[in-house]
Amino acid sequence: MGRRLIAAACALLVAGCARDGAPSRQATEAGTAPVPRAAQAGAAAGYVGTREPFAANAVYFVLTDRFVNGDPGNDHRDQAAGPNHTFDRPVPGAPPGRSDNVGYLGGDFRGLLDNAQYIRDMGFGAVWITPIVDNPDEAFTGGDPVKWGGMFTDQGKTGYHGYWGVNFYRLDEHLPSAELDFAGLTRGLKQHGLKTVLDIVCNHGSPAYTMPQDQPKYGEIYDRDGTLIADHQNLRPEQLDPQHNRLHAFYNTTPGLAQLSDINENDPRVLDYFVGAYSQWIDQGADAFRIDTIPWMPHAYWHAFTTRIRERHPGFFMFGEAFNYDAASIAPHTFPRNAGVSVLDFPLKERMAEVFGRQGGGFERIAERLYLEDGPYQNPYELMTFYDNHDMARLDASDEGFIDANNFLFTARGIPVIYYGSETGFERGTAEHAGNRNYFGQARIDAAPQSPIYRALRRIGRLRAATPALQRGLQVNVLMQGDRAAFYRVLQQDGVHQIALVLLNKGSVPAAFDLKDVQAGRWHAAIAGGEVDVADGGALKASVPAHGVEVYLLDAAVTNPQLRATLARARVGAHPRG
Repeated sequence: MGRRLIAAACALLVAGCARDGAPSRQATEAGTAPVPRAAQAGAAAGYVGTREPFAANAVYFVLTDRFVNGDPGNDHRDQAAGPNHTFDRPVPGAPPGRSDNVGYLGGDFRGLLDNAQYIRDMGFGAVWITPIVDNPDEAFTGGDPVKWGGMFTDQGKTGYHGYWGVNFYRLDEHLPSAELDFAGLTRGLKQHGLKTVLDIVCNHGSPAYTMPQDQPKYGEIYDRDGTLIADHQNLRPEQLDPQHNRLHAFYNTTPGLAQLSDINENDPRVLDYFVGAYSQWIDQGADAFRIDTIPWMPHAYWHAFTTRIRERHPGFFMFGEAFNYDAASIAPHTFPRNAGVSVLDFPLKERMAEVFGRQGGGFERIAERLYLEDGPYQNPYELMTFYDNHDMARLDASDEGFIDANNFLFTARGIPVIYYGSETGFERGTAEHAGNRNYFGQARIDAAPQSPIYRALRRIGRLRAATPALQRGLQVNVLMQGDRAAFYRVLQQDGVHQIALVLLNKGSVPAAFDLKDVQAGRWHAAIAGGEVDVADGGALKASVPAHGVEVYLLDAAVTNPQLRATLARARVGAHPRG
């Protein structure tokens, strides 16, 4: 973040137990309604971090097979009976008391929909689900054997995760029930106030070579009619002959990730295939896409893909996964001349895992990764913010560390994403093939309200869902040092005038805040309740409990000259660039 903004904001600061609280009286659910795009152009004089309607929604990320088995009838426990069976394949080498599994475990659409209200009650407005397309029907026999804690070891693994697509027009048989297809799932989620974020893959299909004998579906792709249009034929990439074998033309002839079939973005059929397949799922209710492994295909491909999707669905929200902690490397995906999408905020994630995990660190480490001014992104307020996921070790933190992380995540800039189970600290610190993707289950969901992490997340999640400034407002940092943070989120747009003053304490004892030159008015304490009157030129004094948060809300236009000056510079940081 620019030093000018820090200096100006610090002039606002001279020195320095959570309870369920109601949001500001004017910050109702109605205040979270999407902003019509037609009304966005005339807001230049206001204060807004993003006009993206999707920013109103915090996102709950579910690895569908590992959430809840709502319909045992679609488990297919007898599929590929024998050594290549697909259901329940424990990873060998687990230490005593630990487990991991690379087979299907039964999670499905029914289990997700049965628990939609559980997700909504925590304040989430969207559910991100892993790919739903058809995957192979046997365990993979190529590659290196799966082992405890292994990376890129796929021998013995199944497509339970959904990322090994074979027919991108067809649902994988483990997910739907007789009365519940994908369209039914999205309708049901919407009835609970939840949008559906669909995970999509364009750069690779299933594992394609190194099998002792060629296996059905592996390295193959089928069209909407079930016709085989691509086949790796268990050949290494350099052995493919796309000039003489049309079934090879869908693939690149250089290796990609592990033994996965690497899609040839230069084949003219590829773009048509994936635009057609994923348009089908939008027609059935998908509200947004998460794009897997976006750097593995060039900007030109993604520009063409997103342009064609948005021609049919204007403003359709998408975000990409570029697993890189360097902001300058992932930011180009956000530029309109490239994909023009949001991205998962890996650089911020790296610092959050440090600051809120067992390693520890001060809020100043996070401030460096917010890029509120002079940053590389098209718009930092549209980034997807998170602290762990299915491809990395889960956050290794105490209960208090999770609470602190969530208090920050749901009040700072960006769109929060929480990985399933993190609301209770499930499998904290575990990596892939060491418990990261273990089955959650109905019993854990039913017990979740007993967790202090869940209770604190529910409180701050519901507050964000009801507070427009926390969703789309500009951020101005006042203090981010050590265990304390103080910052404004300000939204002044289309008749909404709201100032949120966020105070965070990740320390083990209460923290005092003495904020000078706070805008005059009656501020509402959204967490603890009650009101504080501030006179012109006055101060706001507060004590925030250990591992606590307070959000003071003022539903008024900005009149304070110092705050106006810092907001003017913050507004530049949210303007489109690139």
